[in-house]
This record gives sequence, C-alpha cells and structure tokens, in this order.
Amino acid sequence: MILDTEYGSYYAQYIAQVGSAEISTELTDGLSEITTFFKSIPSTKQAYSYAEGKWTPKEILLHLIDCERVFMYRAMQIARSKDVDLAGFDQDEFVANSDANAREMDSLINEFSAVRKASIQFIESCDKNTLLKMGRASNSPLSVRAAAYITRGHEMHHVKVLKERYL
Repeated sequence: MILDTEYGSYYAQYIAQVGSAEISTELTDGLSEITTFFKSIPSTKQAYSYAEGKWTPKEILLHLIDCERVFMYRAMQIARSKDVDLAGFDQDEFVANSDANAREMDSLINEFSAVRKASIQFIESCDKNTLLKMGRASNSPLSVRAAAYITRGHEMHHVKVLKERYL
C-alpha cells in the first residue's frame, strides 16, 4: 500500500482511484483500458467540448500522454539522482500548444501506447528500494512509485469525466 507521505495531498484524488495491484499491473491494465476506451469514441465526439474552454477527448488523451511523460521523468530523476526538487509545469499551456485536434485519434492512441510501454519498462526495472526513493516535485514530496500511481489514477479520473460529460 502506498503511503500518503509519498506524495502531495493534491494527488490523493488520483491515487484513491487505483486498485491494490502492483503498479506495473495497474499500468498494464491501463494500457488496455485506455486504448480500448479512446478507440470507442465516435469520430463526431473526438474534437467535441461540452463547454467553452473545456478540453476535447483528443486534447485529454494528449494531456494524459504529456502528464505521463512528466511523471515518469520525475520518477526517473528521483530514481537516479540525489536531493531531487523539480519544478511544476503548466498543463493548460501544454494543451493550448498541443494541436491535438489536428491529429488522428489512431496517432494519439499509438503515441499513448508507446509512452505507456516505456513507463512499464521503467517501473519494472526499479527494485523495491528504488520505488520507495523520495524527492520533491511541484513543492511536494514524491516517491518513484507514487509518480506511477498518480499516472494511473489521473487517467482513470479523466476517463470518468469523459464518460459523464462527453459520451
């Protein structure tokens, strides 16, 4: 079980979404679930936004990809370095500059799959002590494994929102 001292309180909402399986299993399950889910979104809904300023499903998928890259970079920095203290990032700026809606959904799904496979490989390469190694990111504590759990919970959160408000 992951400890609440391994991550900032903001991320508790994401970690609470994740089951009790090993994180590599959770990430593998997520690979299948996320690709299947986004493939099921009708083309007429892929660039749809339910309100002005809200992201489209394509933008959300690219947001998940970007966030996974950021969180796995943080995990790698913590795993490989000492006294890690990483800055945050502006997710809204990332989405605004993503041009996600101009891309094909299959392209985004393929990119998600590639990023996820790399994340799984990285997490599986970490031993128990490395997974527990601590650093700081966005002014909050973060362990290697917490970064992976946040990644999984974050995608689960967005799928729930998509199901409730878009489909």
